[in-house]
Amino acid sequence: DEQADNMDALIRDLLDTGRIESGTLSISAEPTEVRALADQARNTFLSGGGRHTVLVDVPSNLPRVMADRHRVGQVLNNLLANAAQRSPEIAPVRVSAAREEVYVAVSVSDEGAGMPAEDLPRRFQKYTSFGAGEDRRVPGRGSGLGLVICKGLVEAHGGRIRVDSGETGRGARFTFTLPMAEKESEIAVAGASLERPRPQGDGREPIPILVVDDDPRSLRHVCDALTAAGYAPAATRDHEDLSRTIEAKKPRLVLLDLMLPGTNGMELMESVPELADLPVIFISGYGRDKTIARALESGAEDYIVKPFSPTELTARVRAALRRREEPKPFVLGELAIHYEARRVTVGGRTPALTATEYDLLRVLSLNAGRVSTYDLLLRQVWGRRHTGDTGRLRTVMKKLRRKLGDDAARPSWIYSERGVGYRMARPGDPQPPLP
Repeated sequence: DEQADNMDALIRDLLDTGRIESGTLSISAEPTEVRALADQARNTFLSGGGRHTVLVDVPSNLPRVMADRHRVGQVLNNLLANAAQRSPEIAPVRVSAAREEVYVAVSVSDEGAGMPAEDLPRRFQKYTSFGAGEDRRVPGRGSGLGLVICKGLVEAHGGRIRVDSGETGRGARFTFTLPMAEKESEIAVAGASLERPRPQGDGREPIPILVVDDDPRSLRHVCDALTAAGYAPAATRDHEDLSRTIEAKKPRLVLLDLMLPGTNGMELMESVPELADLPVIFISGYGRDKTIARALESGAEDYIVKPFSPTELTARVRAALRRREEPKPFVLGELAIHYEARRVTVGGRTPALTATEYDLLRVLSLNAGRVSTYDLLLRQVWGRRHTGDTGRLRTVMKKLRRKLGDDAARPSWIYSERGVGYRMARPGDPQPPLP
């Protein structure tokens, strides 16, 4: 009967929640068409008694994603049930998708009551009360276990989930991301071994990954997962000589524990210049939004919260490496830096930069939004032996600015931080007032 079915559903959701919280939830991902996932979820929703019209808008040219069909179906079913609960029956629910860098973002939108901005961060917490008329303890509805499970399932795939709502009365949009599948040729080579790919670098050797963590158990867990996925992990518990470790191991990516004895990952991002040119994923025991935001602002590529599954870890590593392999041009006003071609344009013209001038501009752009200290720039562009030679740096900076047409007194792109270094604004950030 209905009561027994509800009890079974609650037990399944409690079991899934326990696996998510312990990092033992397993998924079996394979290349999947997003349109097929959306159509299946719509059919399941309607056959289960859903009365809302479900409109699916998924472009036919979207790349495939790495997804566990059953688990992603569970996410979509929960989001459709949540949207239906919040909307009048005459209002349609929309499922859409679009590419976001190396991910595909899938959205479920409703035309319901909307949500106050202060409630949005708590939508993925267990049993949170949001006011009259919203039962948050019904699995698959609202923000009880249903949305907690959605978050856990999406993160197990290596994606993220978020909610947006303009204001009360304007509806809500839940969006989750899934990593794109590898290129078709790579999928064919992997064949039946999609769960255990063998990523390789330019020399056809396994890609080296540096893991920095003071917890031996966590270190072993991460290294075992990376080894099983075909990477070549190098482990260290010593953060005090991280620069030399990076120079010796030459990793393509760094997994860095957020909290270390006597310091933290954010401080290391500032003090270890070698990290500036590498994708860094923070390993954190903290899931608080403010901590995560600070970590990303410090320049990290991504973050992962303990406990986590090997599947989530390797999915985030693959995505971070792919973003570096497929870099987007840096565009700030009329200035554009095309990394793959090592080409710079300013308002359509191409200034003739020397290799050193280009490298200096490249390092500044990769650290956009943060101050690049004199020592960091000298070590990144000229090497360790030139640390302290600020005269050399200022000479090249003067030539670079002249070629770009950037006035040091009224800069458009490169700002001086007196006695400290230089800074470029991030694309989209408001420009600081002129001196």
